[in-house]
Amino acid sequence: MSDDTIRLVTIGRILRRRWRLLAVLAMVGALVGYGTSLLFPPRYTTSASVLLPGAWEERELLTQSEIATSSVVVDRAAAALDWSGVSGRELRDQVSAKASDGNIIKISGTADTPERAQRLSDQVAQQYVTFAARIAGDNTDPEAAAGPEALRKMVVQTSRRITDMAEAADPGKTVESVQGRTELEKLRTTLQEAMDKLDQADPATNKANMVVMGPSARPTGEAPPTRMQLIVAGALLFFLVSVIGHLTAARVSRRLRTEPEIAAALGSALLGTVDVPGERPAHRPEDSALRARIRRLLGLDIRWDVPTPQTSGDEAGRQIRYRRVCSRLRDQLPAPRRLLVVVPDGDKTARRAAVQLVAEAGSDLLLRVVGVSVTQPMVPDRDNESGALVVLSAGSWTAGELAGIAEACADAQHEVVGIVLAGTVWTRPTRSAGRPRDAATLALAVGNDAREGSG
Repeated sequence: MSDDTIRLVTIGRILRRRWRLLAVLAMVGALVGYGTSLLFPPRYTTSASVLLPGAWEERELLTQSEIATSSVVVDRAAAALDWSGVSGRELRDQVSAKASDGNIIKISGTADTPERAQRLSDQVAQQYVTFAARIAGDNTDPEAAAGPEALRKMVVQTSRRITDMAEAADPGKTVESVQGRTELEKLRTTLQEAMDKLDQADPATNKANMVVMGPSARPTGEAPPTRMQLIVAGALLFFLVSVIGHLTAARVSRRLRTEPEIAAALGSALLGTVDVPGERPAHRPEDSALRARIRRLLGLDIRWDVPTPQTSGDEAGRQIRYRRVCSRLRDQLPAPRRLLVVVPDGDKTARRAAVQLVAEAGSDLLLRVVGVSVTQPMVPDRDNESGALVVLSAGSWTAGELAGIAEACADAQHEVVGIVLAGTVWTRPTRSAGRPRDAATLALAVGNDAREGSG
């Protein structure tokens, strides 16, 4: 898998064979999320809306949003609220504002209780409206500061002055006098129209008349992230990290897991796969037994990164597989059929499979089991064996280690005639067929002693 792309079947295999471990880690993540929620008290958020009459450009609305959360406005709100131990600097992190459609500024306040959140947003909105009105008044010139009424009075006085000038003009009907009175009337009309337009669209007046659109609503739920969100996020995070960790470990590992890879590394053909019933030693230290139970509970005693073996089912099916391997060896080897069964040191599953294979071989197929170190492989020199049979379990050895075993066999003049892969199955064996296992083991021990004495 180190050279293959990650496929959904790989993730599915992780979920099937490691679902207990993933469930436990997800529960741990949920507990971590719950603990994190205890460190952060619940927060509540609500918003107050302020309407800005008149025509506003987008950059002006952004400016108003900044003004609403400025230190001046927040400090005034903090002074008006007068919460003990809470300053304007602390409230500044709890207040936000943004411009929405329709020239509306939404001012949001966050606090540890719904009542405080409501009061905070309402107070900041009120202080913002007051401060914005003051800014609009300070930006006008002295004449505009007199207000619309003063301008109207000036227009009325100017209109009277125009009337007086028109009456004082030459009452005759000369061309010059008619033109003068006409120009004065035009001036009066233009002045009145300008005053009407000023009343309708005075930016200083309209933009100062901001309106708070009612009190903010009291929040009924916590602001995100809520406690439930933190719990779910913790469980999901631990679950994803666990899956990614499995995939990363599998891609970093160089151990061979598939039959073609193992056959290519040893330079021989696969004769078959056999099953070994998982055994639980009766005598082991208490801490070791506890670790073994935990591994079985979490599903760590079964490899997930190897292809799913075709299990034989019961004891009779397993013996059939061993007999088929022995039958292939008999058909392949000339008489006398003697073989060296090579098992890598530390591969307990392969060692038990080799023992069972010797027990099933019979008298016409003489097998001798030897263990070979993968770090310093050394195989006994050839005596009268017809070759070497390598028995190993998948997913335990790298290509370099298997190549070293093949080279050691070649150096001892043993041809690797075949490969047998062994796997562990955790099923309760039935002894309805074949000889009892104890009797088979005893016969194997006697046979081995007799062969070593004759050799």
